[in-house]
Order: sequence, then C-alpha cells, then structure tokens
Amino acid sequence: MSKIKPAKGSPYARILGVGGYRPARVVPNEVILETIDSSDEWIRSRSGIATRHWASPEETVAAMSVEASGKALADAGVSPEQIGAVIVSTVSHFKQTPAVATEIAHRIGAPKPAAFDISAGCAGFGYGLTLAKGMVVEGSAQYVLVIGVERLSDLTDLEDRATAFLFGDGAGAVVVGPADEPAIGPTVWGSEGDKSETIKQTVPWDEYAGKDGGEKFPAITQEGQAVFRWAVFEMAKVAQQALDAAGITAEDLDVFIPHQANMRIIDSMVKTLKLPDHVTVARDVETTGNTSAASIPLAMERLLATGAAKSGDTALVIGFGAGLVYAATVVTLP
Repeated sequence: MSKIKPAKGSPYARILGVGGYRPARVVPNEVILETIDSSDEWIRSRSGIATRHWASPEETVAAMSVEASGKALADAGVSPEQIGAVIVSTVSHFKQTPAVATEIAHRIGAPKPAAFDISAGCAGFGYGLTLAKGMVVEGSAQYVLVIGVERLSDLTDLEDRATAFLFGDGAGAVVVGPADEPAIGPTVWGSEGDKSETIKQTVPWDEYAGKDGGEKFPAITQEGQAVFRWAVFEMAKVAQQALDAAGITAEDLDVFIPHQANMRIIDSMVKTLKLPDHVTVARDVETTGNTSAASIPLAMERLLATGAAKSGDTALVIGFGAGLVYAATVVTLP
C-alpha cells in the first residue's frame, strides 16, 4: 500500500483573469513591401493582415510578459505572492538557459514559484493551460500564471515573400486557479512529427555559431500551402474532438478563439466546423499579426476588453503550429 498522501488540490480549475501587451510600434503592410515584391492587396487577401506590432529593443520578451502578467493578476484579483507557478510558452527567447520564466517571476514579485519555459510553437498556450490546470487540481500550486509571448520580428526574414508579412510581437497572460465547477475542458493535443519540416528555423544555433559575418541570422520559414491544408482540415477535426470531450456541441459555444495564424485559415475552420452565426470569432490577426504562443490570450483579452465576449462565456480555443503540434480545449472565459 502506498504511503504517499493524496494531493490536496481543487476539484476543478478555471481562468480567473487575462491580460495582454502589444508593442507601441504599429507596422503597416507598406513597411513590409519595402523588402518584398508584393502588394497590400495580396497580403490582405492571403492572410487578412493589415498591420502588426513590432517590439522596440526595450520591449523584451520578459518586459512584455511582465506587463501582460500585471494586467492578468489585476483582472483575476490575485496577488503575485499567491502565484505558485509561472509557465512561459515562447520560441523567441534566445537564451537556452536560464528560462525567462524565472526572470518574469522575480520581476512581478512572485516569491519562489515553480518557473519554466515550454516550446510548443503556436500551440504553446494550450499546452501551458493544460499544465496549469493539472497543477491546480493536483495541488502543487493554487494559482498559476500562464504566459504566451513572442518577439517574432527577431526571427523574420524580411526578404522571404512567403513569411515576411505574417509575424508580430506581443504577450498574453492568464491566471489559472481553483473552481467549484468544470471551467477548463479536457485537452485534445498531440503532434505530427513527420511534418516537422513544414515550419522550422532555417539554421540551428549550433550551425550558426562561429560563422562569419556574411551568414544570415536564423529565421522562421514555412511551407504555406502544406500548413494551410493541415490547419484547415486536420485542426477542424481536433477542434471537434475538444467539443466532444467537453460534452458540448457547436450550438453551445459563445466564442471561438483559434490561433491567429491567418484569416483564411480562421474563416475556413469556422466553415468546416459549421459554427452558428451567434458564435463570436476572434479575428485579432488583422491588426496584431501572427504572434504564435501569444495569439490566443491576446485575442481573448481583446474580445473581453471590447465587449465582443463576456465573462462566463463558453469558448473553444485551439492552437497549432511548428512541430507540427496542436492543443484544443473548451474554457469558461474569466
């Protein structure tokens, strides 16, 4: 018989608050057209993106995360001292170690929480949310701060016509804590490693190290059509599985918050899922661009801030990207 005592967690977990930070600089398509042969019309028709935010040198991954976290904590009514864990999803923090989560935890005033980074690309927020839910239910942390943050402008090849217009910078954060009823559904997640070449960094760090000054800095590249087909057809199936796992149908949804990859992908998923007209769909990509791990919490924050969604709404969230990895779940909005 085991001598280990049972965990003393909460029966359920929920998102208690959300916060976002977008860099001050707004970059229109005209700036992108300075380095690629394209047009504003082509970019909008292909992606739905009109502008994106790019960070200044002072708007670091940590600095943006601190701003978003402060807003999330205030929204949740939770103090930094109550945070038991900080989870950061990012692919654009350039230090392999230490994790940027430790710096963020220190800067927000959280005393000695568990703190770590995860790398799951555009699905990272979903991964972090699932880990946070487990911590709260298991009892290893009462409140968990989950952050998605990217400075993808640092990893963008501005001469690559396929990707130069896609990416933006920003941070989104949520506080996850105890709940008396289910408010974060089961997560449907996974990976398809045979497609890992479709979204990748051009040059691994170990190959780049020591190269002469003529070597191009590593950037993100992707096979657009392959990713589009996978996102539209395969991720719609995953989204449906998340609805089934939560025991609800599309009719029960109030809000749909997909990863803000591309407007065409979002619209195609809405059509494939046959979402009713009453479902509010996040389309933050138009003015924020693709911010990878930050895109879902940023879109969630904007919907709530503008009144397009409200506290207590039932939302389907799904992230998908490099790996290829994905994560989808149904949540109650804070």
